[in-house]
Amino acid sequence: MKSKYDNEMKLEILSKSNNEAFARVSVAAFVSSLDPTIEEIADIKTAVSEAVTNCIIHGYEGGEGTITINCMTQDRTVIIEISDTGKGIENIDIAKEPLYTTKAELERSGMGFTIMESFMDELKVESILGLGTKITMVKKIKEI
Repeated sequence: MKSKYDNEMKLEILSKSNNEAFARVSVAAFVSSLDPTIEEIADIKTAVSEAVTNCIIHGYEGGEGTITINCMTQDRTVIIEISDTGKGIENIDIAKEPLYTTKAELERSGMGFTIMESFMDELKVESILGLGTKITMVKKIKEI
């Protein structure tokens, strides 16, 4: 079956904080085929870091689980899906509010979703309590 995307990648990692850097570099390497600017790569890496960190800190609350990263390219657009099978988000609208955090004791800034929204062209958050969360981010890579 032919894919509707030009290219695809799937990566599964354990929800360990040292895998966050691996995730961001892997996605950056995948996106490099679109010849992005250094700024675009930095934006993508930052957004991926925030999403993966949310899975680790909030989805699995420091416990062990799997984080799945799907990346697809179509023309000059990259679609990044980052999902967990953790506890889920009770209220997505509240969770997306700047400075909102459920982990103040860990000195979390509550800016994860705000950062993802500011660095990517689109952000979609889907979550079901007890089943997990999927974050879909879209970034259009400019033609040089």
